[in-house]
Amino acid sequence: MSFKEKIIKEKLPSHLAIIMDGNGRWAKMRGEHRIVGHQNGVEAVRQTVEGAAELGISYLTLYAFSTENWNRPQDEVLGLMSLLVEAIENETPTLMKNNVRLKAIGNLDSLPEEVREKLNGTINTTSVNTGLTLVLALSYSSRWEIVNAVKSIADKVSDGKISSEDIDDSIFENHLTTAGIPDPELMIRTSGETRISNFLLWQLAYAELYFTELFWPDFDKEELYKALYSYQNRERRFGKTSEQLTDN
Repeated sequence: MSFKEKIIKEKLPSHLAIIMDGNGRWAKMRGEHRIVGHQNGVEAVRQTVEGAAELGISYLTLYAFSTENWNRPQDEVLGLMSLLVEAIENETPTLMKNNVRLKAIGNLDSLPEEVREKLNGTINTTSVNTGLTLVLALSYSSRWEIVNAVKSIADKVSDGKISSEDIDDSIFENHLTTAGIPDPELMIRTSGETRISNFLLWQLAYAELYFTELFWPDFDKEELYKALYSYQNRERRFGKTSEQLTDN
């Protein structure tokens, strides 16, 4: 029996976040260049997006490229950027077919011009879609995001637009790159690493975490269903006791 048949659709997370890790190690184990792992990871992205869209999940955020990734060997970074352009272009018809809307978060100005153009083109093309919202975290760093939010709020206080007493969780969240997007209820990381690596530090405060030993290119729909089934069998208390949840 597939894990999909065990899933209760009414108990799905509205927002799923994934750290797609292990492409390079997947390739190395096969005696290939790291970029081959990234190429094979595109199929895992396709399966995950389709699986999430079919289930009716509202938001899927994929950690595609961190600010720290700029420190990798130049040939790998250039290969990644080229692959990103190709993937965005090739996957646009599939996004349209599956009613998926594309968004992006991160320091997008640091991306090569060709990447930004393709990205903005697909964002505009898919903006009419009403199904799953796919959020790509590109040149993204949560610390960068938080510092920028603080600077923006500080400027508004300095300009007299808001007072320091007005600042609360809601105002802070509205200055993050994810403003208007609900916090993830589940975060998945592949490759066996058990850390969140500067990804959505504020937003993941109450998320359930799921770690799998699989490298990202081996992640498919069935693995997605398995993670979602695990999520549905957890008790989310948000500081309350089990008894309080039962009483309610």
